[in-house]
Amino acid sequence: MKIGITCYPTYGGSGVVATELGIELADRGHDIHFISYSQPIRLIEDHPRIHFHEVVVSQYPLFQYPPYDLALATRMAEVADIYSLDLLHVHYAIPHSVSAMLAKQMLAAARNGAKRNLPFVTTLHGTDITLVGLDRSYLPITRFSIEQSDGVTAISNYLRERTVKEFDVQNEINVIHNFVNCDIYKRDSKSAENRAQYADSNERILVHLSNFRPVKRVLDVIEIFDRVQKQIPSRLLMIGDGPDRSAAEWLAKKKGISNKVEFLGKQDQVQEKLAIADVMLMPSELESFGLAALEGMACKVPAISTNVGGLPELIENGKTGYLADVGDVGTMARCAIDLLSDDKKLRDMGELARYEAQSRFCSTKIVAKYEEVYARVLERSL
Repeated sequence: MKIGITCYPTYGGSGVVATELGIELADRGHDIHFISYSQPIRLIEDHPRIHFHEVVVSQYPLFQYPPYDLALATRMAEVADIYSLDLLHVHYAIPHSVSAMLAKQMLAAARNGAKRNLPFVTTLHGTDITLVGLDRSYLPITRFSIEQSDGVTAISNYLRERTVKEFDVQNEINVIHNFVNCDIYKRDSKSAENRAQYADSNERILVHLSNFRPVKRVLDVIEIFDRVQKQIPSRLLMIGDGPDRSAAEWLAKKKGISNKVEFLGKQDQVQEKLAIADVMLMPSELESFGLAALEGMACKVPAISTNVGGLPELIENGKTGYLADVGDVGTMARCAIDLLSDDKKLRDMGELARYEAQSRFCSTKIVAKYEEVYARVLERSL
């Protein structure tokens, strides 16, 4: 198949999933065309079946807010026509599903005799539904674009149920959980050597990975770690960047633990950092799935997270990680201390986390489900 993929190319779960999906599909023989305003950050290696098409937005002075959605729709239609795409797969409803809908209509009404049907699949990732889409300014168009999609998927049962409830969507929503390439995300012989760069042999390593937005509650990460390091010799790796990074840096300084907290910024090879950690901290306000936790699990790193959204679909409390209420930094710190104090318990939980990642969420199992959705959409569009 020839598939056009559109996502936000920045550091966030939807862009990561979309990019990794494109890479996996290309490895399976499909031709993948990414269409976005910049190249996705996880797209770091050349691949003969992967192509990138930049969307250029006019900066005409009349526009206070340049119309990216219209420029995107135009580029989608152009790429689909020139490269004979079979379908579009857009990640994050706003504005991508609207742009795909316009591109489809443009090609269906082509004047040059090349009229064609261009089906599109929309994948819902989280805040496009739980935050942005519920804004009264966007709710009607979000609902309409979802219902006009030829196929709809959601990354968790939680997100599907919330979409149906909040938007009263009538068409079918297939749940396809996020995935991880277990051949890439794993511990290997280099992990011990890399670990020595960040911690002494007697120290534990805790890790947090996110886009540092308020919903991730990175200040809670610092609070939890502060309590842990008072009991267990340890270090904290903060991977990623975003609006709350400076507040987290100041809190670490205020508590006198800056020398134990390493802010690493955005990382291309994030699996190398995850593989040296002992525990992941994910105290989020909401996670529609929890991709970072899954990536950690594949590296034998159990997560201590909040009991929200799709996380209970991923983490079994007390077996592959721990779940606590939002804001309950005391419980999360106690769970971390308990786990880090017991070598056998930590090792066993890490092994089980890896097993769950491989058996339920490995890319070899999940990507095929997207191919099945594509096949059904194309069959219906004939």
